Amino acid sequence: MLQKLAAKTNAKAVCLAGGVAFNCVANGKIFEATPFEQVYVHPAAGDAGLAVGAAYYIWHQILGKPRSFAMNHAYWGPAYSPEEIRSATQASTVSRGGYTIAELAEEELLRRTAAIIADGKILGWYQGRAEWGPRALGNRSIVADPRRPEMKEILNRRIKHREIFRPFAPSILAEKTGEWFDKSHPSPFMSLAYSVLPEKRDKIPAPTHVDGTGRLQTVTREANPRYYALISEFERQTGVPVVLNTSFNDNEPIVCRPEEALDCFLRTQMDALVLGNMLITRP
Repeated sequence: MLQKLAAKTNAKAVCLAGGVAFNCVANGKIFEATPFEQVYVHPAAGDAGLAVGAAYYIWHQILGKPRSFAMNHAYWGPAYSPEEIRSATQASTVSRGGYTIAELAEEELLRRTAAIIADGKILGWYQGRAEWGPRALGNRSIVADPRRPEMKEILNRRIKHREIFRPFAPSILAEKTGEWFDKSHPSPFMSLAYSVLPEKRDKIPAPTHVDGTGRLQTVTREANPRYYALISEFERQTGVPVVLNTSFNDNEPIVCRPEEALDCFLRTQMDALVLGNMLITRP
């Protein structure tokens, strides 16, 4: 269908929507099997995304307003203030029972958090506004070390409790994509699967699927400055500009409120939790 569309339009860019657009493997092959050079997939490509399509149909087609908006990030959900995070933490059992709670300046937070990941521990990472769509993109994420081949099994056993064949995702600094994958086209919404370069597969085995691909998220400073800074600090400490990213949940909807993040942290065997500038570690 895409080949016929390309022949009919001579277009070099294509936008995909609908539930079929969540097929990351097929999306990644568009560059090889069609003349299209650019691919855009809405972060909520299924039925939920119809909301923005309906709104912009009215805005452009009915009201005749000019086009100006480009959705370059997916962080359109609720956010919670530092006061709300402190209140939720104080009301939680983490305020008792030997948990260590520290509110840190950003540089110290990033340094300590990247070290926790590099040490093989599992981190809950909760920041800013929640993602729109089914993918956790660095604001409601569980983050781990991609260099450890056992990490996939550890995550499934201790936290995610899901089928072993389901892959985890690599989040990579956008400008480093071509150094680790066979393509460098942006994939900001984790909607494309690329092959990990053969010489890099043993460096990031945890998020590399059995077929050698990764359902990657390319992270820019403009779209998510704090997540970008975390990955950059992890690269400074380890030499690898990639972290393993999976959604912050355990057989439930992705956490939204800080109370839900704390509950998931307490119910699972997560080692540490970051809520905004607050770092919580287990006894």
